[in-house]
Amino acid sequence: MTQPPDRSPNFQLLFESISDYAIYMLDPDGRVTSWNRAATQMKGYSADEIRDQPFSRFFTLEDRRAGLPEKLLATALQDGRADAEGWRVRKDGSRFWAQATVHPVRNEDGEFLGFAKVTRDMTQQRESQQALLESERKFRLLVEGVVDYAIYMLDVNGTVTNWNRGAERIKGYQAQEIIGRHFSTFYTPEDRQAGLPARTLATATREKRFEGEGWRMRKDGSRFWASVVIDAICDDDGRHIGFAKITRDISERRAAETALAQSERQFRLLVSSVVDYALFMLDPNGIVTNWNAGAQKIKGYTAEEIVGQHMSRFYTEGDRAAGVPLRALSTATEQGRFESEGWRVRKDGTLFWASVVIDAIRDETGKLIGFAKITRDVTDKRNAQLDLQRAQEQLAQAQKMEALGQLTGGVAHDFNNLLMVVSGQAQLLRRRVGEDPRAQRALDAIEMSARRGEDLTRHLLSFARRQRLQPVSVALAERMAGFKELVSTSLPPTVNLVVDLSPALWPVKVDVSELELALLNLAVNARDAMPDGGVLSMVGENVTFDGGPGEQDLTGDFVAVSVSDTGVGIPPDILPKVFDPFFTTKEVSKGTGLGLSQVYGFGQQSGGRVTVRSELGVGTSFTLYLPRTRVTPKAARPVEKAADAEVTSAVILVVEDNPEVAEVAAGLLEQLGHKVRVVGAAAAALGALQDGDPPDLVFSDVVMAGEMDGIALARRLREQHPGLPVLLATGYSQAAERLGDEFPILRKPYKLNELSRAVNAVLNGPTQPNDGKLVAFDAARRARAARRKRTG
Repeated sequence: MTQPPDRSPNFQLLFESISDYAIYMLDPDGRVTSWNRAATQMKGYSADEIRDQPFSRFFTLEDRRAGLPEKLLATALQDGRADAEGWRVRKDGSRFWAQATVHPVRNEDGEFLGFAKVTRDMTQQRESQQALLESERKFRLLVEGVVDYAIYMLDVNGTVTNWNRGAERIKGYQAQEIIGRHFSTFYTPEDRQAGLPARTLATATREKRFEGEGWRMRKDGSRFWASVVIDAICDDDGRHIGFAKITRDISERRAAETALAQSERQFRLLVSSVVDYALFMLDPNGIVTNWNAGAQKIKGYTAEEIVGQHMSRFYTEGDRAAGVPLRALSTATEQGRFESEGWRVRKDGTLFWASVVIDAIRDETGKLIGFAKITRDVTDKRNAQLDLQRAQEQLAQAQKMEALGQLTGGVAHDFNNLLMVVSGQAQLLRRRVGEDPRAQRALDAIEMSARRGEDLTRHLLSFARRQRLQPVSVALAERMAGFKELVSTSLPPTVNLVVDLSPALWPVKVDVSELELALLNLAVNARDAMPDGGVLSMVGENVTFDGGPGEQDLTGDFVAVSVSDTGVGIPPDILPKVFDPFFTTKEVSKGTGLGLSQVYGFGQQSGGRVTVRSELGVGTSFTLYLPRTRVTPKAARPVEKAADAEVTSAVILVVEDNPEVAEVAAGLLEQLGHKVRVVGAAAAALGALQDGDPPDLVFSDVVMAGEMDGIALARRLREQHPGLPVLLATGYSQAAERLGDEFPILRKPYKLNELSRAVNAVLNGPTQPNDGKLVAFDAARRARAARRKRTG
């Protein structure tokens, strides 16, 4: 049976003489009830100052807020002990790194009396020996009940005078078996023969302390590696009365030290062998002190070339001028760590994108002794992230375009039908109102509003890439005069127009009318950006892209047409929005916000791009990238005035499911002198062709209710009546987008003269000029035999 703790004065002197451990008692509520001299030296409080004070005052504010003191007591009470390591606070507010152990204290009857607490200041050892002392902190026991430390007293001759449970556990002897025997019993035979026990006591007597390590013997004859501290104990008169001895079994630590030495050797080999990371040290001034193979691979310098040089030489000239290297070291010094990414320079002058971490290294006193720096080349990762970002932006733009296209396509047909009714009825009214000027002005206003509505729909369709284009091979230089005349008409005298479209420019494949509209929109925006006048330039150049970064995701040959001004410029926060539909910074009456949207949509739908650069107070430049074509452009021919139609009167079957539009179409055709029959569906049109003579022309809407739309009707008529011409009309149709030149299509809303040219072109062949309203009719389908003269 274990003997109860010795409460003799000698035992009390044992704890009072221990100078490296603060040993004190707490009541069940955690208040200090006893205090040794080491505690006073360590924490700064005298026994009178600290008695009855809560031991939580030794903890930092953050630990108190986290409830650490209460958790320690609870753990000790539940588990029989609690070990802790962390910052503690002295009376003067300074901090020290402490190792502490808390044990519940019970009397012989098992009654809970409070806690025993042992604290050691490990601040200095923490920096230099933290790895080696991790296991040691777990085994510190200085009071009865602590089982990881053998704590006992020796008299002046080295005879054991008391014994704790830790000594019993470590050495295997019961108290009654060892008290009264000499402590040399624990030494190995060879150490006893060499006189080591006597020398340790002599050293402790002379220097007041002995500390060492060595093999010790257990009761069963087994050996363990012991850490031993022997303190000479003197009474109040300074008379030497014995020794306090603390022994710890650190066999595992010794094995760990051996393993650690091997691990450190392997770690040094690892660091020197790492080639994907630059790992090196800096002195406090930023001078390189060592260099690994990874640093040589990434930065190009050998160790002989770079050790002794300042780390700022890895930074760009601009970063050095801005003080970036010094700020990095300052941040690491103040915050302990600096982390960032940026461009760095190799020995050969090339740049790479680096991920950099700088850690401040301090000694056990907290003095800065240098920095550890890790650099990694993440250029490929950055490029991949940029590619992903661009892809995400393109996806978002594509989704926006698709949504806008669906919205625009959904309303374009119905909206254009409404405009068709408005403009058509206005045209029909002109002959009825005669020369009444007020009526003519009213009709002009109606037709002007209808044209503006048509332009709005056209711009939206263009932005959403739903506009039906007629691309042809064009030599921009040949059209320079036309472009200049078109643009100059919209400019005031204070704006000087410069057009430089060299004959050396490659031919491009574009819709000429949409290109002219795009250039006009850009010119109008440039004009409005120069209220006090300036220079508007239109310059073309040949460019080739290989799909690299910053090349608008284009590949191949393009002609870049830049429209630049010397105006006020566009603010950076507005620049990303300039192509959005209906976004405008102009007054309500001076812009719709669709001009640049048309330019954007035209560039996209033409297979190119449009970009913008701007600087406040300097000006803005829009650049259209138009794809090169290998097809030789046809020489531009002057447009001749349309000849009178050969057919002065034809029988036309109008197929239109909208009664108002059908009425307008019939009225316009009759005004042109044609005879008109109207049906409201494709099935009705097929039925009408079975009754009597066939018409000279079928004029059908594309989008119609029922199983068959206008395109299906046209294809059916081509099969059943191969000689019967068909003219289609639509405000917008996805099916019409994919139709190509299979059938001629007239865009709604159309004017009387446009309808006349379209009808004559279909009936008489390609003798009439195409103004963009009528889609070219397939040559094989346009060829038709001369119709026989009709009888009354």
